[in-house]
Amino acid sequence: MKFTLTVNGRNHDVDVEPETPLLWVLRDTIGLTGTKYGCGIAQCGACTVHVDGQAAKACNINAASVVGRKITTIEGLSNDRSHPVQKAWIEHTVPQCGYCQSGQIMAASALLARTPNPSDRQIDEAMADNLCRCGTYTQIREAVHAAVKIGQS
Repeated sequence: MKFTLTVNGRNHDVDVEPETPLLWVLRDTIGLTGTKYGCGIAQCGACTVHVDGQAAKACNINAASVVGRKITTIEGLSNDRSHPVQKAWIEHTVPQCGYCQSGQIMAASALLARTPNPSDRQIDEAMADNLCRCGTYTQIREAVHAAVKIGQS
């Protein structure tokens, strides 16, 4: 079935089955590989994208259900790593293995869009569905706080 998805501000005509997970449309059809496959059951958060500004697990969303909605992937957050969350991630050396990073960054940026100065508890709650194999949760929390300051400067 043919339909159009708006991803990172651009329209993409796709021809896939309506129930195809958004993750596979992003990666295999559109060619945006920054969104990662982790578990395939919306438990790890590696595939987190924004749908209309809200963090969403792309492995658990049917592509047809996001027609007419604004989808943002890690590639669309910024084209030069200038987003405050990306800057903070680099500054605080959050990445280790890289498995979860795009999903973590997308979850953190969605949090900051709705809660500009979150508490530790709000960060922990917002990031709870994004797993990190390396256990960099302390750096993740520090980077989210740092992103607030970077965004204010």
